[in-house]
Amino acid sequence: MDLQQFFDLFQQNIINSSWLEAVAVLFGLLSVWFAKKENLLVYPTGIVSVLIYVYICLSAGLYADMGINFFYFIMSVYGWYNWTRKDKTDHVIPISANTLKQNLLSLAGTVVFFLILQYILRNFTDSTVPYIDSTTTAIFIIGMWLMALKKIENWIYWIVGDIISIPLYFYKGLALTSFQFTIFLILAIMGYIEWRKKLHERTG
Repeated sequence: MDLQQFFDLFQQNIINSSWLEAVAVLFGLLSVWFAKKENLLVYPTGIVSVLIYVYICLSAGLYADMGINFFYFIMSVYGWYNWTRKDKTDHVIPISANTLKQNLLSLAGTVVFFLILQYILRNFTDSTVPYIDSTTTAIFIIGMWLMALKKIENWIYWIVGDIISIPLYFYKGLALTSFQFTIFLILAIMGYIEWRKKLHERTG
């Protein structure tokens, strides 16, 4: 595919994009922006976006991504609670970093989720991209969990998953969503830098 064909396809995908996808993209971008700022609004805006994407991914045949968006909804409710929960000193949960054990568990969890999801997609669905869909889904499951716990490593998972998702959604004809993940990638890098700064300020 040459550059002109790429832009022609991108233009056609934009024209074919629905208003519902545009709303999901808008709220998704707002959610990541609020996450970068460590703002509680990350969760209500995220909930709106993921519920719309449950429907969109079902229509596009991205079954694992449909499942992860439902998982996002559950984790958003938990994260909303966890971010507002206060300890005995009346402080909310702070940004922290994983221990070596937690990093190994996170990586192991990613592999386990990938193996389970690709098996399901290959054997029980008509997915045309079972391995890539399973990869991004496994990465984002762990990333969402780490975000709910306010672990700085969540941004690393988002960055890797976003890089893979950009061409995936474009391939499936969801140009606005592909563009959204491009912005997500930029915001995730910014989020990692901002959270790292806050973590260093807190821990010295």
